[in-house]
Amino acid sequence: MSGLVRYEAARAALAAVHSVDEVKDIRDKAQAMAAYARQAKDTALVEWATEIKVRAERRAGELLRDMEMHPGGNPNLSHDTTGSPPTLEALGISRDQSSRWQKLAAVSDERFEQAVAAAKEIAGEVTTAAMLRLNAPHVSHNAGDNEWYTPAAIVEAVRLTMGGIDCDPASSVLANRTVKATHFFTADTGGVEQKWGKRVFMNPPYAQPLVAQFCAALAEKYKSGEVVQACALVNNATETAWFQELLTVASAVCFPLARVRFLDTAGKPGAPLQGQAILYLGERCSNFLAAFGTMGYVARLAP
Repeated sequence: MSGLVRYEAARAALAAVHSVDEVKDIRDKAQAMAAYARQAKDTALVEWATEIKVRAERRAGELLRDMEMHPGGNPNLSHDTTGSPPTLEALGISRDQSSRWQKLAAVSDERFEQAVAAAKEIAGEVTTAAMLRLNAPHVSHNAGDNEWYTPAAIVEAVRLTMGGIDCDPASSVLANRTVKATHFFTADTGGVEQKWGKRVFMNPPYAQPLVAQFCAALAEKYKSGEVVQACALVNNATETAWFQELLTVASAVCFPLARVRFLDTAGKPGAPLQGQAILYLGERCSNFLAAFGTMGYVARLAP
């Protein structure tokens, strides 16, 4: 069966189903197909499988949004009552998934279709995170938008500092075209839980709790020896627990002269309201100070 036939069949199946269970089954099969396609390096199959997965999640969000809430207003009640709507637990859906999928459902049809087309053209796949960005506030509002990319000049300074980038644990296909990490993880593959490698560049999602989770993971992996060098580009939120935790393991820091103008999926720079910091972990402090010295104030940190 050709990819086009499978794609059209999956679209038709989504249009025909009216239960969350059926939509979830299509979504899970598409996710498995996308994983297989990545291993097989079948780019066409990756494209259509990821699109079907996200379309299924959006359809599930529509059905969940329109469902009557379980008695008591708690969708995660562990017990059920005869004749009552099913709980999320009974449907095999987490509260986080329900929230994300209903956010997808809130995107207008026109904006969703435009974003799907753009994602396929630019990144070669469609991700839930990219679609959720449609209804997310801009990074300039300090709202933690997770789909803004690092300018090439900073990535090049990172490469000069560490001699290369083995892993970017919070990335995407599009972002890695600039970063060129040997390995990278996306929102769909869960970078926090993965093994990262020796030289890490990290521009983590700025939304909570993700930023704290990624920074805690970096600190722990560095202390354990799994990570030998790292550069982390984060907001200069010096009063936060996650920033303070990174400071305890960092060897050097750069505070840029100007706010970093992150790039959107079209390559256009944003204008964040908050400044940033680049924290270096490792023993090549001299390289870091030389590479970032023209970008702003740099300093070694006491051990």
